Parts: sequence; C-alpha cells; structure tokens
Amino acid sequence: MTTTALNTTTPVVAFDQVSKSYGSVRAVDGLTLALHPGETVALLGPNGAGKSTTLDLLLGLKQPDSGTVGLFGTDPRSAIVAGRVGAMLQSGGLMDEVTVAELVRLACDLHPRPYKVADVLSRAGVTQIADRKVDKLSGGQAQRVRFALATAGDSDLIVLDEPTTGMDVTTRQAFWATMREQAAQGRTVLFATHYLEEADAIADRVLVLHRGRLLADGTAAEIKAKAGVRRISFDLADGTVDESVLRDLPFLTTLAVSGRTVRIQSSDADATVHALYGLGLYPLGLEVTGLGLEQAFVAITTAEEARTS
Repeated sequence: MTTTALNTTTPVVAFDQVSKSYGSVRAVDGLTLALHPGETVALLGPNGAGKSTTLDLLLGLKQPDSGTVGLFGTDPRSAIVAGRVGAMLQSGGLMDEVTVAELVRLACDLHPRPYKVADVLSRAGVTQIADRKVDKLSGGQAQRVRFALATAGDSDLIVLDEPTTGMDVTTRQAFWATMREQAAQGRTVLFATHYLEEADAIADRVLVLHRGRLLADGTAAEIKAKAGVRRISFDLADGTVDESVLRDLPFLTTLAVSGRTVRIQSSDADATVHALYGLGLYPLGLEVTGLGLEQAFVAITTAEEARTS
C-alpha cells in the first residue's frame, strides 16, 4: 500500500478559532488545533464535550458559525472528494438488503484510489461474513464493516468515532494492530473513544475536550502530569481510623476508606505523606503512584467544572 506524497509542512487538519452553537448551547468554542502526518490522536471528553460536533465539522457534515476548518490545506469537501479521508462514524447507517461484500465493493468503486475488495475484507476481518446480509450482522460485526468502508481506499486521514464499540477483546486488539500499521505508513489516525485505556495504549497524542474547548493536548504521559495529582494507598496497622482526621490532611483531593485500607489522591503527595506521619499514624505498604489516564481525565475535567461553576 502506498500513500499520496504529503507536504509535512501543511497540517493534515487545521482548526482556527472554530465555534459552533445549537441554539443557546455552544458545542464547539473557539477550537484551535492542528494534526500532522503519521500521528495517532485520541479525542477524549465527557458526554456533551463537543467530540461528535468536532468530527462533523472536520468532515464537512456541519459548517462552523465562525472560524475555519482545513484539511490538507484545502476545505473538507475538496479533500474528501479527492479520497484523502476515510471515516467511520457511530451515526453512520449501513444499507439493508445487500451483502457485506457488495457494500464493500461499492465503497471501493467510489474511492478515487481503491484497494482490492478482497484485501479490504481481510484487513477488516469480515471475509468470513462477506456473503451475509448487512442487516443480519451483530453490533461488533457491523463496526468491522464500517471500518472496511473507512479503509476501502488509500486515504491519508482516517477518522474513527467510537470505533471499537461492540467489539470483543480479540477483535479490538486486531483492529488496533491494523491502525498501528496505518499510522506507520504515514497516515494520520484520529479517533474519539470512551475507552480511555485504548487512548493510553494506542495514541501518541491525546486531546481533551470539555464544553467545546480544548483543555489539554499532549502525550498520555503529559496529560497525566497535567492533572497534578498522585495516588497514595496504604493499610493501617490497627485497622481503625477516624476519617475526619484523614480529611484534614493537606492537599487532599479525594479519600476512600475500605476497612483498614486507605486510598487518597493528593495534589502534593510529599506534603500529604509527611502530615500523615505527623498524625502519629503508621501506614503499612505505603504506595505513591501517578494517576492513570482515566483518573487524570476525571481530575482535569472536574477541576474545570469547579473553575467555571
């Protein structure tokens, strides 16, 4: 497989102060970002963060109220007509009364730079169900067919909206192995997901949206560091604790006590542990660790909610 020669100085995707509202609801609010060739980018955000609207704007399915959206230095429609974008959308319906092979063949016929139908079916893992009617597929099988349609030709940008919903673990692993191959060949992969462990394991860049604004942009490690919070866990020797005493520890952000086990999140773990010993408590099995991406995501969005409420 080959890709179109890319101008690496021109962003694959460029949002410049893009806003989009639905009535009084601002779905996207002054969004500015750029994606580059070969990046695998995860788009994260709670429900209502503006992820789907952002993807719709990127694909030209909606027009911004203000600002500009560019793909490969041109407008979204021109890039898509040229076959430079493949998309797998959650909301995308599949034609009834046709087989998987017929639908994939149609997608290949319509693409300016198509792959062979057999190769597309194999890459998406749907060869064995190629003769099955599309309306007889399970949820996971339908997702794989959507992936086949998104990769029916030699596109430079692949956009995926919740791509592994309904897939079992084995299928998800195979899917992401294919996506890694796509990125290794110079394609840009942008995916929105609720599976934060996927973003942590797959993406080399993570974007966090909240109320239509970009809260964080960096590697998964940088996003975790941005949360500024660490986890502290330990057991208490006597098995009893006065939770009100623990709640007075400095820099405490969360506290959970289960029997003799205490779990804390702190914005200054060193100061919290120092104060813990100052209370005369003797923690056993003390562990201080960084947050996972999911906990960091929650910490960042919760802090933003508190700031804007």
